[in-house]
Amino acid sequence: MRKTIIKLTFPRLNINMKNLIIILLLLPLFVFAQNTDSKPYHPIQVEGQQWVKNQPSQPWKLYPTCVIDSLITYKQTVNNENKYGSLLTKKSTASGFFRVEKMNGRWWVIDPEGYYNIQRVVNGFRQGGSDLNQNEFNKKFGTNEKWAKATAAEFKNTRLNGTGSWSTDSVVQDFNKQSVNQKLSFSVNLSLMAGYGRKRGGTYQLPGNIGFPNQAIFVFDPEFRMYCDSVLPKLVDNFELDTNLFGYFSDNELPFGLKNLEGYLDLENPKDPGRLAAEKWLANKNISKENITDIERAEFAGVVAVKYFETVSAAIKKADKNHLYLGARVHGAAKFIESIMHAAAKYCDVVSINYYGVWTPGETHLSNWATWMNKPFIVTEFYTKGMDAGLANTGGAGYTVRTQTDRGLAYQNFCLALLESKNCVGWHWFKYQDNDPTAKGVDPSNVDSNKGIVNNQYQFYKPLTEKMKQLNEQVYSLIEYMDKTK
Repeated sequence: MRKTIIKLTFPRLNINMKNLIIILLLLPLFVFAQNTDSKPYHPIQVEGQQWVKNQPSQPWKLYPTCVIDSLITYKQTVNNENKYGSLLTKKSTASGFFRVEKMNGRWWVIDPEGYYNIQRVVNGFRQGGSDLNQNEFNKKFGTNEKWAKATAAEFKNTRLNGTGSWSTDSVVQDFNKQSVNQKLSFSVNLSLMAGYGRKRGGTYQLPGNIGFPNQAIFVFDPEFRMYCDSVLPKLVDNFELDTNLFGYFSDNELPFGLKNLEGYLDLENPKDPGRLAAEKWLANKNISKENITDIERAEFAGVVAVKYFETVSAAIKKADKNHLYLGARVHGAAKFIESIMHAAAKYCDVVSINYYGVWTPGETHLSNWATWMNKPFIVTEFYTKGMDAGLANTGGAGYTVRTQTDRGLAYQNFCLALLESKNCVGWHWFKYQDNDPTAKGVDPSNVDSNKGIVNNQYQFYKPLTEKMKQLNEQVYSLIEYMDKTK
């Protein structure tokens, strides 16, 4: 960081105590304004409650929050965008499909027409499954076509330009076929390891993701590669030529991490391919199980990740050469382990990261991802919950705040930090609709929380979406401003 040197001279000036106090009060503001390495904003304070696993009663705290209105020298400018939500004043080579490109040190999405794009996406665009959701859907829309058209209009107003995982992709495709002036990008989760696990047996449901025996995925099974090659042609058949498809996720939140090595070694079946692979790896290292350290654990986690990403990437690219491979939505501690992130970047076009546990994306995290990966990344899950929605908010990993306006302020704070990173090409908010407490048979992490941009009656939270809109409609101006002030 550059040091700011301020020289104050007062020739022939008789400074009395009053003037000295004024000078001392103003000096920090002067230094702040002159130091271009400091963040150029005055943070506001938003009260929030962090989610910590197995510790539900966390204290409420005030969190410093950067919002657009707090930026000191930024001149707010609404951008002109095309039907994909891309910047009309910057264009590269058009390929007919989404791709990524690094220009002047910053990664960009390039849309099918060649324009620069940042993804601003909502997960879970689908009808709620509870009786309440279905009754409200029938009263308000009646058909998927009316629902998609009305929702897309709200998305366009909020400057959201796509849908993410767990959406009804066929409805999005039908909308795109009918719409000329607006196209919604969408991304498909292929669930390759999860699908193979169901076929093989032994998987089970965890809050938010699929569990495996000893959290050891079946990546060393020779049959896994064959499974991917056999199922992918059918899985991508409806998408291979779709110009509005952003890309594919291969899975969601697989258990990569430091527990992988012992997890494979402790598998009950002595002939399990994963156990045999771990035993051989450890023997080649000439290390006993009792002497394993975190160095070996991290190295082996990278071995598992390389095996997985190499296998699925090759199979996906064989089945569909047109679209981006977006990875497997790395989550938890895995995203902070270099060997895992390096493996993902080696085989992914864009590395997807589900990012919880922080109010503001950490500078160290963003810097590490830029160093470890010569690839762009996209945050594919984050959210905050509001206490004014009438829900208990006991489920899910996002922060809790007091109001919908606070949710919008948290959105701005989170996304402004992402825009400072020249490797980030967008984000996916989790999710479209709130959890309905009356729903039956749902994922344990999705039972009673205000995660949606709409409630269980399909009504948009306007205080939230207005703050989202303020940022979304200025994304490209904000990038230009940040690149100049860094």
